[in-house]
Parts: sequence; structure tokens; C-alpha cells
Amino acid sequence: MQHVSPVTNRGSSDVDVPAQERATTTYKARLQQEEAMVVRWAQLWRIIALSAMGQTLFPYARYIRALNLEDLEELLEDVKFKDKISSKFFKGEISKCKVQTSGPRSNQMRLDAGATSNALGDIITMSTPMVEELSGKITNDSLLQWIPRVPRLRLLSLWYGGSLVGAGPLIRQHCHAFKILRLWGWNHDDADQKFADFLNEINPQTLESLEIFSYSAVGPESFLALSCHRESLTELKLNSVNETALQSLNMLAGCTNLTTLLLTDGSNRFIDLKNAHNDVFLETVAWLRRCKKLRSITIRSFRGGQDLITPILLENDMRLTHLELKGYVMADARDFHQALSNQPSLVELHLQGDSDEAGEGGSVLVESLSQLVNLSDLRLQDVSDYFTDEVIGRLARSLPKLEGWYTSGWGVTDAIWPDIARLQSLRRLDMAATSRFSVEGILDFILTLGPGNKGLVLAVMMGEVEYNLSDEEQNMIRDTIAARVDGRFEFQLQRDPDVSEFEADSD
Repeated sequence: MQHVSPVTNRGSSDVDVPAQERATTTYKARLQQEEAMVVRWAQLWRIIALSAMGQTLFPYARYIRALNLEDLEELLEDVKFKDKISSKFFKGEISKCKVQTSGPRSNQMRLDAGATSNALGDIITMSTPMVEELSGKITNDSLLQWIPRVPRLRLLSLWYGGSLVGAGPLIRQHCHAFKILRLWGWNHDDADQKFADFLNEINPQTLESLEIFSYSAVGPESFLALSCHRESLTELKLNSVNETALQSLNMLAGCTNLTTLLLTDGSNRFIDLKNAHNDVFLETVAWLRRCKKLRSITIRSFRGGQDLITPILLENDMRLTHLELKGYVMADARDFHQALSNQPSLVELHLQGDSDEAGEGGSVLVESLSQLVNLSDLRLQDVSDYFTDEVIGRLARSLPKLEGWYTSGWGVTDAIWPDIARLQSLRRLDMAATSRFSVEGILDFILTLGPGNKGLVLAVMMGEVEYNLSDEEQNMIRDTIAARVDGRFEFQLQRDPDVSEFEADSD
């Protein structure tokens, strides 16, 4: 529903008010704008509910394709929704959906936003036969009642994984188009078994995408059950993988049609699979090497994560377009850095790890990066801490398709601008390097920008104090980049100029 609404972003007035106007608007006027936005937000949901009750001239609810009840709950929890707006919203028959609970004081009642959104959802879903996407903090009882009402359901996004218990047979019977599941978490002792039951109960070879956003107890039983969807499953994203699940990754071996894989270690023990559970590590690597359709892989916070990815990079019939590795140690990643050059198909590359002060790891990395000529998005955090003018210039000359570039570095100067100016498609440059730029150097660079750089955001994030730009100089740069390419300039010093370097280091 929110996709067709003029009110989005939780009713925030910032959506419709330009930055310049916000800066000149009085505090009182802004409050009035924000309240007006919440009024529109509430009116939209009220009309949807009334239409489901048959009390509007046009049956709006029947044409809803995406029903996001989390948006409704956020409205009910908004501080500006209380009192007058709330009274109007719950006027008439909608009042029967209002659920209250005890407040912090014994004689005080407050709106239960979760229960109320489920009660309203129960009314709305009676008249939404075209819904394809359903999301929110939906209770188990509500979901079991609603599934038969949404036969076109394609995507289900739930806050609580436990809401799925008993839903499998109903989805199998009523929702033949169901293929995408999103869960925020499922932290119960029986979560693994219950989720495995669900995966086995829905129609086999139908689930195409599974994403778990936060911590869950999902593990080996669920991984085995995913084999029931080994032919259909193309996207698997598991955030905050628990310790048991981490040691059971090899049980995903049947899922070889993946095009997208994301794994984040949530065990907080930083288990080194290669050394602590080598059999699991070898079987997991063998599984990944069989995923010939893999195009995007993201590994975060895995100790030795580079060891999982390196064999994939060396597969000559693998064509990755997106790679993200976070939380690795450069000193242990020479083979990984060398293997990067074997994937010239890469379009997006994000690397974050402990920097290598000695420079050997950095030089191997730079050599490989220079060969990835198809990169359009390059994000380097910490691994580039010792990049110099020469290195940054070399990368700019070697990677002509860059549109977004984030890099750290050391003592970077105006010498980089002529090479950066070669990037005719650059739209964002985040220079998180200690830098010594002059106003003249930055302005000369901006004057070389062309149509392909329209909307460029230039962010200098760690300017050295000795090379501070005055407010007047910063405004001159902002005016110039806005006039030249409708762009934006951001500037920040490495440290507070009023605090000595010694005091900053001691802090």
C-alpha cells in the first residue's frame, strides 16, 4: 500500500520539503508541516480500512498489491498521532479495532500499536484479494487467518519467525505464487525444527529467495530442508549466523542454483572454520565452487572469510559482479588479493579489513584492483589506509567506469585531481583519507567535470587541520559544484582544530 501512497518514510516531512526550505522554515512552521503530514498519513490508512468495510464509494482495498502493516504500526506509535488525530482516526466503526493496554501508571491506558495494527489488518485483508506482498509484525493467529484471503501472495516479510508455525500447509493450499520470504529474526529453542517444518510443508521447488535480517536459531535442520527448494532457490541471505549454524554451512550443499549469497557471523566467537572445523570448511568451499550461477557474494565478520572466497575467485567459469568482504586481516589475505584479478567481471567491490602498514598486502591489492576495469562501485575501508597520491592516481587511471568510490589513504594532496578528472561517470567520491587539499585544487577539479558527473557528491572527510578550509572557501566550492554539475560538497576535519594533536591522541 505504501508504494502508491503520497505519504512515505513514516510520515516524515523531510520527504517533501527541500533542504534549503527546511533551513529557512521556522520551528513552529516545521511542526505544523510535520503534523499535516501525519494527518495525511492517518487519512490514507483510515480510507483503506473504511473501504474494506464497504463504507467508501470506491473499493480502494481491493486494488492493494503491497500491504505493509509495519507502516501502519509506525503511524500508531508516532507521537503526533496521539490526541486529536487519533480521535478522528478511530471514529465510527474503526473504533472496534482500537486495542489498549496498561500504561506506566496503574490508572493509565495506552494504545497497543501492535495489537491494533493486527486488528485493522484483519479487517483490511477481508477485502484485499490482489495482495502480492504482505509485511509487518503479524502474529501467528492473524497470519493463519489471513493466508486464505491473499491467494496471490508472492512475498511475505515477518518480524517474528514464530508467526510461520502452522502456515506452511495453508500457503501450499492457497498461495501458489509464493516465492520470497523475509524474516527479521527467530530466537526460540525450537526455531530450527519449526522452520524446517515450514520449508518442507510449502510446495517444493517454489522458494526463490530467503533473507533473515537479524539473529535467529535457524541452523542445520533448516539448511537440510532448503534442499527441498534447491532448484528454485537463487537468493540466500543469512545475517547473524549462530555458532551451530556456522558449523553446519556444509548442509547447504544441495543449493547450487544460487545467484546471490550473504553470510554474516553472529556467533561473537569469530570461529575460524578452516582451522577449528576443517572438514566443514572444505565441504563448504566445495559447495560454493559448485554454485556456477553465483553473481553476488557477501561475507561479513567471518574470521578467515577470505579463505572461503578465494577458491571461488579462482574458478574460471565463475563470473562474479558483486563482492563484499568485511572483517578480514590483510596480512593473511595475499592469496585472496591476488585472486581478485581473476574476476574482471566485477562491477561492485567492497572491502573492509585491518590495514597492512608494511605495505606488501596493499601493493598486491592495488595490482589486482588495477585489472578490474569494469568496476563502477569501489568501496575500500581500512585496507586502503596507506594509499598515497600515486596509488589513488593509478587506480583512477585504471578504472574508467567508476561511478562511486570510497577510499581511505595517507597524506593525499591536490596531485590526485588530474587523474580523478578522468572519471567521466563519477557521481560520488568519499575521500576518507587524511588529506591536504587546497581550495584552488578542488575548484580546478570541479571545473573539469562534465555531463556524466551530474549530481556528483564530493566528500572530504579527514582534512588535516593545517589545510582547513574557511567557511567562505567551503561555500565557494559548494556554489561552484552546484552550478557546474548540480552537485554537493561535504567537508570535515580529521580532528577538532581547537584541540591539540596530543590531546586528540590521548582521548
